[in-house]
Amino acid sequence: MAEHKPLLIELGTEELPPKALDELSAAFLRGICDGLARRGIAAELDLARAYASPRRLAVLVPGVAAVQPEQVIERRGPALGAALDAQGQPTGALLGFAQSCGVGVGQLEKLETAKGSWFVWRTVKPGRPVAALVPEILDEALKGLPIPRPMRWADHDYSFVRPAHWLVILYGATIVDAEVLGLPSGRISRGHRFMHPQPVHVADADGWLDAMRAANVLADPLERRQRIRAQVEQLAAQTGGMPRLDDALLDELANLTEWPVAIACTFEKAFLAVPPEALVTTMVANQKFVPVFDEAGKLTEHFIGIANIESRDPAEIRKGYERVIRPRFADAKFFWDEDLKTPLADYQEQLKNVTYQQALGSLWDKSVRVAELARVIANRVGVDAGQATRAAALGKCDLLTRMVGEFPELQGVMGRYYASHHGEQAEIAEALDSCYQPRYAGDAIAPGKVGQVLAVAERLDTLAGIFAVGMKPGGNKDPFALRRAALGLARTLIEAGMAIDLRGSFIEALELLPDEALAAGLKPGKDGKPPVLNAGQRRAILLEELYDFVLDRLRGYYAEQGFDNAQFEAVLAVQPGSLVDFDRRLRAVAEFGRRPEAASLAAANKRVANILRKQAEETGAPAISRVVDPACFEAEAERELAAALASAQRETAGSLRAGDYTAVLARLSQLQAPVDAFFDNVLVNADDQAVRANRLALLGQLKAQFSAIADIALL
Repeated sequence: MAEHKPLLIELGTEELPPKALDELSAAFLRGICDGLARRGIAAELDLARAYASPRRLAVLVPGVAAVQPEQVIERRGPALGAALDAQGQPTGALLGFAQSCGVGVGQLEKLETAKGSWFVWRTVKPGRPVAALVPEILDEALKGLPIPRPMRWADHDYSFVRPAHWLVILYGATIVDAEVLGLPSGRISRGHRFMHPQPVHVADADGWLDAMRAANVLADPLERRQRIRAQVEQLAAQTGGMPRLDDALLDELANLTEWPVAIACTFEKAFLAVPPEALVTTMVANQKFVPVFDEAGKLTEHFIGIANIESRDPAEIRKGYERVIRPRFADAKFFWDEDLKTPLADYQEQLKNVTYQQALGSLWDKSVRVAELARVIANRVGVDAGQATRAAALGKCDLLTRMVGEFPELQGVMGRYYASHHGEQAEIAEALDSCYQPRYAGDAIAPGKVGQVLAVAERLDTLAGIFAVGMKPGGNKDPFALRRAALGLARTLIEAGMAIDLRGSFIEALELLPDEALAAGLKPGKDGKPPVLNAGQRRAILLEELYDFVLDRLRGYYAEQGFDNAQFEAVLAVQPGSLVDFDRRLRAVAEFGRRPEAASLAAANKRVANILRKQAEETGAPAISRVVDPACFEAEAERELAAALASAQRETAGSLRAGDYTAVLARLSQLQAPVDAFFDNVLVNADDQAVRANRLALLGQLKAQFSAIADIALL
């Protein structure tokens, strides 16, 4: 067996951006492994590990072959017809190809395939030592890293995410010679910036991780995460509380430290009079501290900071953390106290002075549009319209408060607190906050009915307005988070059971927009002039764009639940009015797909669709142009199918009206036998025109019964 040794690559840098570190590390590992694989180098790639800390990116591949295997090179030359003339002599094309390969024509071989014959040149090239290949593999991996804004330093021509300071490349215990970003490779690494500033000698690749640990660097991000979580939970338990340490904060803390140490801290209880969301936001977002809650879920005066050093005097670090948080909490308390002096409704007039979007008007204008949509929707779904319009009128007011001005992420949350404080109804106050749900992937929709109505109205106006002014998302750009808004709209409608017509709702939202907004989104054509469209034409185009945009968001939503794309397309083909109805149909189609009759009936529906389409193309008229006439039946199979269809239609009428599509499709699945018998025994294109038309009408009835739910042919 060829010699295998571990390969270590470590690039040392200035402190890397913590939020990008995980992605950089994963891309670095992927780049090194792909480079080894592309060159055919035998390596234990499935055991390769990425290591990263604020000051380093590293990859360790445990077993890598010392030499690349022999490389079989095959170059295809001209086809036989172009390579030889009529006398069988080499043409210029063949001679040129042989010369480019550095061989004579006699050394070329012929390649015979089903698609033709070619001259080829084959040779075997000895494999190169892995040590000679690693520099180019590393260079490729670094160029493939996701670095949107590379940095230059000193007077160098090269750039990287942060200035680079050292490079360790070891194959077993041997240094692999390379130069990257102006750094020659070696075996000297660096430890913790403060706890171990001395150089670290790395004897071999296998010993690197322990050498780092001895130098107070936990190079394994997983180990740092585990250490932080364990220490935080231990300190929180000592206070009798529970920490709130989510994955995002844990990841950031791990990526900010090389030797994390948890420090228990406290703040003055008087600050607990401020809404906890404000205190938690400044702790987590600004200071990266871990808040501690009691068993009842109430915020306590305890918090935990994560130091990047094992201090001889942790009390000093504690004092520093407590000192830095105090002025931020004092500001939050000042904002809270001052905001309470002004009822939320008093900010409404000021909304007229804040522009939402130039063509769409002010925040006041948006609030008016949302309130009207909320009123209409509330009446349709049986929700108190007065509460819905009041919530919509207050919905943007907290944007003008001091607290939200300082902490924009608290929009809605503070609106709820201020509305409650000034005596607004509980349903209205709750809606001001919950209408922003779902805020992120996995978040629930608004729990209350008024919040659900406001969530739908708000998103309808936002989507319609931003699409109208021509700022819909494109590629990876979505500055107004319209994709999230569309999914939030769809989820709220479906999960809240709000069976309102989506197209009709968008029509109402578009009609509330000012005409100048509709004109603003018209882009010039090739002649440099915008198309001439009246407001109605523009709204019609936008309606289809909005409907398609929302439905596209549902593809991923349903894919995550296990529905396949064919089922989705089958329902989409019939364009259900409401998304609640769409959901019912999709679930019924999925249930139908599990039946043994499904494949045969889907194939039959596809055959029927093709027959009817061909008939329409030939005659220029729809194939279903008449009712079925029993007097035209010639075969028993068509009589039986007609009877089965009539029976199924009678028995499913009630279920169809009730939206019980599962029951309808279960009954229609019983049509398999008569449908199969029809196609086995009946010639649709009979010579007799009346018989033919009658059979086409019968097939039209079959298609119509299934199409009342979905286009089963697409399954």
